[in-house]
Amino acid sequence: MKILVTGAAGFIGNELSLRLVKEGHEVTGVDCFSPYYDVMLKRNRVKRLDAYENFRMHEVKVEDEEAMTAAFQESTPDIVVHLAAQAGVRYSLDHPREYIASNIVGSFNVIELARLHGTKHLVLASTSSAYGANQKFPFQETAPAPHPLTIYAATKLSSELIAHSHSHLYGTPTTLLRFFSVYGPWGRPDMAFFLFTDRIFKNQPIDVYNHGDLMRDFTYIDDLVEAIRRLMDTPPVAGQPVTENDSLSPVAPYRLVNIGHAAPVRLMDYIEAIESAIGKTAIKNMLDMQPGDVKQTYADVSLLQALTGYTPTTDVKAGIQAFVDWYRTYYKPD
Repeated sequence: MKILVTGAAGFIGNELSLRLVKEGHEVTGVDCFSPYYDVMLKRNRVKRLDAYENFRMHEVKVEDEEAMTAAFQESTPDIVVHLAAQAGVRYSLDHPREYIASNIVGSFNVIELARLHGTKHLVLASTSSAYGANQKFPFQETAPAPHPLTIYAATKLSSELIAHSHSHLYGTPTTLLRFFSVYGPWGRPDMAFFLFTDRIFKNQPIDVYNHGDLMRDFTYIDDLVEAIRRLMDTPPVAGQPVTENDSLSPVAPYRLVNIGHAAPVRLMDYIEAIESAIGKTAIKNMLDMQPGDVKQTYADVSLLQALTGYTPTTDVKAGIQAFVDWYRTYYKPD
């Protein structure tokens, strides 16, 4: 197949692209190598793909309509997986315009170009942050999500709505994926698991929000990629739900799917797993709740299971150990 992956230098997009080229697919990557975090890490991720003749990279912004049009014209993809975004809940508090440009304008460009090029399945990344102030656990895809707590979450919800209306109007089979706290080797340096590890190795204090009274549904990267890969082969068909609680739209070939471990972990237990893997105790800076944060996330993954026969399985301790082992190899902190 011909597959276009946006965000191919990012954490998730790079791992998915690597999986796809190893399977022999013709993969076109799109990424702007934003300096939001270490660009060299992104370059080194892509080096793993450069060895494959069936991979081509376009260094462009998804909000650049002309450049994205050229990427689509060259690749003529059967499937589009749109993972590029301005990420980060906390960064959105101070840089909201970057989220509007990338997550709304950029996503619309991808959605529209997928239609124009007759894409057979459009897969778009969203986030568990879309559930916002919801307090009914576990989070189900069919639950209303009218109360986003950050600009990041609001832009992701906006792109979900745009994708739905577009699918209804033009018939593009579209799957929205809500990710839950993804972690693992080659991960993002702005995320808690990476920040904690880095600071513990450097004997620097870690910031622990809400005094550690938080729970997250942490999802290991390999599990996430496996779920995405299976869902790519499972485009929604209008009028054909697979379960009573299917999020399939009643008017479009459009579906929302959670990807999480479905086993929330206490933040303090997560930190303890990192300490154990490193062999050091963290210096903890206990802080109040961060604006826009939520106390708990918890994915209902029954729809993922019904669609693909798969649910994430990697234990947090094993996943953290794999990340710390990678960190030691990549940064050589010892």
